[in-house]
Amino acid sequence: MAEIAREEAGDHQEVEALYDLCFAPGREALSSYRLREGVAPQAELCLVARGRAGEAAGAIRTWPVRVGGHAALLLGPVAVHPVRQGEGLGALLIFEVLERARAGRHPRMMLVGDAPYYGRFGFARLDGVIMPPPTNPERVLGIALEDGAWDGIRGEVSPEAD
Repeated sequence: MAEIAREEAGDHQEVEALYDLCFAPGREALSSYRLREGVAPQAELCLVARGRAGEAAGAIRTWPVRVGGHAALLLGPVAVHPVRQGEGLGALLIFEVLERARAGRHPRMMLVGDAPYYGRFGFARLDGVIMPPPTNPERVLGIALEDGAWDGIRGEVSPEAD
């Protein structure tokens, strides 16, 4: 299917080109991108799926954030090249990131996305977790990577200080 490896510095331009191909122009204006500005991604949780010819068939990144002062991970973006969509690469990347995050003892992860899609990975709506506007609160989802990790966690999502 594809070989999944950690994204390395030399992959950056190819991964950015994949994101540009998969997402609408102006993607960097979204609220989740404001949380990423000037913050290094969680490097061990940024992955690239490569096809047989070595091309970037998919990619996923993860970012450190704070929710009401508590550490969390922000998942995304995740993208799969249009010619490879429908093969399960996106799901494979998400499952791999979740497994690696648990192994790294990260307690909680969140994202902005569609509950019907991300629910199959264990993500559910986070009540009381406030993303920068304009974000639909129905799309703010999270998963506890450790039992009870979201219990009592409320507040605004802010960038992790570098």
